[in-house]
Amino acid sequence: MQIPANMTLRQLRYFAEAAELGQFSQAARKLHVSQSVITTAVAQLEASLGLRLFDRMPHGVVLTVEGHRFHQHVRHILDTLQDALSEPMFLANTLPGTVRVGASYTVLGYFLPSLLARFKRSYPQVEIELVDMDRAAIEHGVNTGTLDLGLCIISNMPQPYVLRRQVLIRSRRQLWLAESHPLLQLPVIGVADVAPYPYIMLTVDEGQESALRYWQALGLQPNVAFRTSSLEALRGMVAYGFGVSILSDMVYRPWSLEGRRIDVRTLTDAVPPMEVGLIWRPDEELSAPARALHQFLVFACGG
Repeated sequence: MQIPANMTLRQLRYFAEAAELGQFSQAARKLHVSQSVITTAVAQLEASLGLRLFDRMPHGVVLTVEGHRFHQHVRHILDTLQDALSEPMFLANTLPGTVRVGASYTVLGYFLPSLLARFKRSYPQVEIELVDMDRAAIEHGVNTGTLDLGLCIISNMPQPYVLRRQVLIRSRRQLWLAESHPLLQLPVIGVADVAPYPYIMLTVDEGQESALRYWQALGLQPNVAFRTSSLEALRGMVAYGFGVSILSDMVYRPWSLEGRRIDVRTLTDAVPPMEVGLIWRPDEELSAPARALHQFLVFACGG
């Protein structure tokens, strides 16, 4: 398929923001344009592609399967362009050294690989020693100096904060459910509506602890039917209708390994987002390679 002559980079940016924020109105506010500009850009893209990219819901929009795939390609295009424009800011091809980084399961699997690949294009001589660790071990490693930087779900960190923190992304949490689930018949869905149904609880990366915090803040308890540390197992259970779950957009994919559809819906309650970020020691200056990685990640994530 040839690229439509009337497709613009601006349309792709507007589409990506709407996809990542889940609301045309929020995308418009972030990009300082009117909501009608976002709506028109998305409609023009859909017409050019001959595809429906979003399902329109009462409280926002949700990517269709085709929209999800298109968003992955658009995100790659926009990230590559950003790297090309920003490369003169970095000391490309000249900085040697090693950075010791601890990263948790979710960050390693769903956030970090593409960013590290982009970093290596700008800093091919910097070696990254990457270690898979849980958050507590990452904090200990950074605090004792065995790690230069940590990357973890920093919204799980207890106060008071001893280490410095930098949020890189805030990933919205939404309800995951099978395409035939009865909750889809409701015009709007709150956490109280979810409570009676079997719930699949993800335990990896302190998933259960973080989930129970917002459930209990609402005076509710999930009806936990199954606990798992495997996201793929959870996807399969949800897709086959054995339960629902509330998880972040960062780890969402609209199908299970078996190819069954997983729907997603925005909740009316203020469920806190999952925050992924950097941690480092406040009392020690970062080495030049660690500082380069820190600067790159903050810039790449729009921090």
